[in-house]
Amino acid sequence: MIFHKKKSLGQNFLINKGILEIIAKEAEIKKGEIVVEVGPGSGYLTQSLLEAGAVVFAIEKDNRLIQILNEKFTKKIKNKRLILINDDILKFNFAKLVRSKKYKIVANIPYYITGALFKKIFSQKNLPSLVVLTLQKEVAKRIIVMDGKESILSISVKAYGKPKIVKIVSRGSFSPVPSVDSAILKITDISKNFFKEFPEEKFFSILHAGFSSKRKFLISNLQKIESKEKLEKIFNRLNINKKIRAEDLDLNEWKKLTTMLHDL
Repeated sequence: MIFHKKKSLGQNFLINKGILEIIAKEAEIKKGEIVVEVGPGSGYLTQSLLEAGAVVFAIEKDNRLIQILNEKFTKKIKNKRLILINDDILKFNFAKLVRSKKYKIVANIPYYITGALFKKIFSQKNLPSLVVLTLQKEVAKRIIVMDGKESILSISVKAYGKPKIVKIVSRGSFSPVPSVDSAILKITDISKNFFKEFPEEKFFSILHAGFSSKRKFLISNLQKIESKEKLEKIFNRLNINKKIRAEDLDLNEWKKLTTMLHDL
């Protein structure tokens, strides 16, 4: 079967065996552990995960690739080491798949679904114990805040776990070669403990309001959800500069701010 990769699906397959082995190692797989792989493509990473001992649930949107994977992994599928699911990860019902089971997420993801995928992963009631993703280098650097400036994405990810860049991956490790380099991002200590004092929905409504206009000061943006008078009192109590912007607040400061706004 001649396979033509679809640019619209962001199909840049990771083919560097050394990098694939690093990803599998960073996933800390124990024999029999469940790993959800997003977009297995033609199965290069899938092979590494299976060799590491994982039971892989591979979710692939492109039905042409499902045919290729079925042929490539016939024995693993028969032995139920690999379960192929032809679906869009952003529409897929995670709860139905993992229920209360422990699982990890490992994937080389299309760049264009990065933000939506994080939202999908962390909105689950049963969170993964570990996430290892290969994504665009600049996005990975933004998540761990290499430039000292936070974003909705960086704060959102850090509210659920601890992200770190494991390795930068050159564009030549992919086929076809993308226009940018990538990075392996590992997220550990995943939980919803951050939200013990307020609902997730409350936190994200405040976060999105705070970042609604990057040029404005945070206190001005937050007047969409609270009065200027009350905000000034909260900023004074927390010793937050009234001329600070959303990108200059760290995760702990966002937590304190949300706690006080929620208590109102």
